[in-house]
Amino acid sequence: LVVDLAEARVTVTPTAEPNRRLALRCSACQSPENNCEHIVATLSLILEEKTVIGLSQPPKERVVVENLSEEELVKGALAERKERAGNERMRLTRPKSGAVWGDYNVFNPASGKSYRVSLRGWERGESFCECPDFRKNTLGTCKHIMCVLDSVTKAGNAPGETQPWQPTEVEVYLNYSAATPELRLNLPAILPQATRRLLAPYSGKVIDDVPAFVKTLRQLDDAGLDALVFPDALEHIQSLLFQNHMHKLTAEIRNNPELHPLRTTLLKAELLPYQLDGIAFAAGAGRAVLADDMGLGKTIQGVGVAELLAREAGIHRVLVICPASLKSQWLEEISRFSNRSARLVMGSARERPDIYSGSQFFTICNYEQTLRDHRYIGDNAWDLIILDEAQRLKNWEAATSRVVKSLKSRFALALTGTPLENRLEELYTVVSFIDEHRLGPAFRFLNQHRLSDAKGHILGYRKIGELRERLKPILLRRTRAMVMRELPDRHTEIIRVKPTQPQLEIHQAHIRIVRQVVSKTYISEMDILRLRRALLMCRLAANGTYLVDHKVPGHSSKLEELDSLLGRLLAEDGRKIIVFSEWTTMLDLIEPMLVKYQADFVRLDGSVPQTKRQAIVNRFQKQPDCQVFLATNAGSTGLNLQAANTVVNIDLPWNPAVLEQRIGRAHRMGQKRPVQVYILVTEETLEERLLGILGAKQDLTLAALDPDSKVDVVTMSTGMDEIKARLEVFLGMKASTPPEAKRFVSDSEEEKRIRRRQMEEAGGRLFLAAIDFLGEMLPASLNDSLPKGAAWGSLLGEYLRTCVEDDPSGKPRISVVLPDTEVLERLITRLSGAGPSQEDSRLGPESAGNTEG
Repeated sequence: LVVDLAEARVTVTPTAEPNRRLALRCSACQSPENNCEHIVATLSLILEEKTVIGLSQPPKERVVVENLSEEELVKGALAERKERAGNERMRLTRPKSGAVWGDYNVFNPASGKSYRVSLRGWERGESFCECPDFRKNTLGTCKHIMCVLDSVTKAGNAPGETQPWQPTEVEVYLNYSAATPELRLNLPAILPQATRRLLAPYSGKVIDDVPAFVKTLRQLDDAGLDALVFPDALEHIQSLLFQNHMHKLTAEIRNNPELHPLRTTLLKAELLPYQLDGIAFAAGAGRAVLADDMGLGKTIQGVGVAELLAREAGIHRVLVICPASLKSQWLEEISRFSNRSARLVMGSARERPDIYSGSQFFTICNYEQTLRDHRYIGDNAWDLIILDEAQRLKNWEAATSRVVKSLKSRFALALTGTPLENRLEELYTVVSFIDEHRLGPAFRFLNQHRLSDAKGHILGYRKIGELRERLKPILLRRTRAMVMRELPDRHTEIIRVKPTQPQLEIHQAHIRIVRQVVSKTYISEMDILRLRRALLMCRLAANGTYLVDHKVPGHSSKLEELDSLLGRLLAEDGRKIIVFSEWTTMLDLIEPMLVKYQADFVRLDGSVPQTKRQAIVNRFQKQPDCQVFLATNAGSTGLNLQAANTVVNIDLPWNPAVLEQRIGRAHRMGQKRPVQVYILVTEETLEERLLGILGAKQDLTLAALDPDSKVDVVTMSTGMDEIKARLEVFLGMKASTPPEAKRFVSDSEEEKRIRRRQMEEAGGRLFLAAIDFLGEMLPASLNDSLPKGAAWGSLLGEYLRTCVEDDPSGKPRISVVLPDTEVLERLITRLSGAGPSQEDSRLGPESAGNTEG
């Protein structure tokens, strides 16, 4: 292969070496290391165009495969557990009686855990195991039961030769073979006739009327007869009885939360109506997900749920698990809203066990501590576990997720503003902590809702409406739009900034790279790297050239605008400002401005340790002289910065949710003043395109969580398909703009923009045709009248090149300025066949000169 470059020819020859290296030789450079710029450019070209030159095949179109039938699904799940039962060397302890039926202890050295298996029969659903998989897999068996059955069979016990198991006493148990656990009753063969008549209505049936059944058990106890109620069945009964008890109270609260007396008496602060409604919902459910938008007061609702359960259910031990940066904030909010005692888990490994077992009402630890201290936490009984920022559990296979989900409590509350970010599996993980039976086992849930190809890649989700119905009893979500009238006023001002020429040149150079890559049919690994870098450079250039090349002096019209804005804001009394930028270098450039204005400020970025962040927040919140909080996106989540009344966004993040997180630090419940938001946008850059998606809503989030949503199927593009689609919209390569990109542009304006773009492109084609026409019409002898050595075509080309500029999408553009609107009317008249007017004949050289690029 020979690649002909402008300055050199590079020859590429495969060698016979085992690792199939390439021999490259450059005609212009004789570098023995084969690393000259021409060889590097050639390798880059080969990687970019490897599909074109036949070195690789483009990926085949992904096709959705049919989901498994119920029979196939169950067969696969059983086979998987059967394989584990055979491969994992579990140790069994048999019943002392030596009988086949009875309680076995199964120890798994791989996990270090032991479980009790009650063997009652050969068929699925007859036996019981204490393990989590048995309780939620709906198969009626698990690897531990299979292991015991295999051991019993090897000992010479055949299914047809073994006497069926018979209960010796009345047993109340849960049947886990159904989609949701069923409360059932086992009766022994020998039972007094009166007792059998008393229990007959419940024998062999699912027990739905729990209050009536509990009364029957009390009658049985009064008669001096015992019933064995298994622990999981007792917990189930208590949960249903509590829900019956709470139903009347919560219905009364939720019917009119604004006028209910608990709004002013439950906590030390007055609750907003929707906050009391959320407290009633979560307390009534017992175990719930509160998925309100950021800044709507999930912490105060968490404290309120604990207080209401303390009054109605007598709880006295609450474990709060939150990010490390929010521990101090939880302690402050508990003190502010309630009279309950609280303590942070801190100190050495020797000190922490005593804190967990302390007598305080609230115990507050962070997620990382649960992994280190899971034994100490598990040794204590918790009435209520509250998970703050519960989306931290989104990876169900992560060690922290497994530990947290293994914690036991009668009540549970998950607080999260983003329960679903990218995939439905994230929501499943959070919900499985709250109610392990709500969405069923993972294999069944994924088969029911996920669309995938033959390799298991996710292509989309289905039956979203059915999922919404299943989540309604335990998940409550309110958006900022729903409760906007209860929030303080918020005013948003978009400040558009003209870029400097050096900024524009850098931006357009990288936009051309992006357009080149996106226009390719197949995008390679090298293309992905080039895309990421080029897009990053575009966003950096929108802020300033120094962020790209680190050359002094940098050029940044945005910093000039910010300097002017800060000067005005800092001169006003009572201004406390949060300034966000995604890049620490930008914060470095802003700090001298604040020094110039003698403004006291604090700064929080990713380099600040978690242990020091609360002190920074406290200084800004509590010291009136501290006027500015400088932050990267490290300060955009979890922090309460209600002292601020102004938020300045220097740049726009890719994800619109991050922008809302930034603003939500100040515009949140507890804020008493209106909040002014400034968004600085550099014109003619990617930031203008990003501005269009600020109001975008993630289809999947809304579909799964919004009770008013009608969406039932959500398709998800592959990663590169999604990137290409977005970039085509950003760069104007598509004639239409997605609905979510129209928040700041009305439909009529959008239609005008598209039509204007189409006309501009058509004008370019018309201009090319006119050049061809002139080339045929004008005689070659015209050049003879020009000065020696000059050609009219060259002169015209030189002039036209000075008129060319790039439009925001990177395409070359020549603009034409008309002398007045009458020219357009005369053109229409000429095209309609009316002939030239007298005014047309008066258009001379002066009019012809009114064009500019």
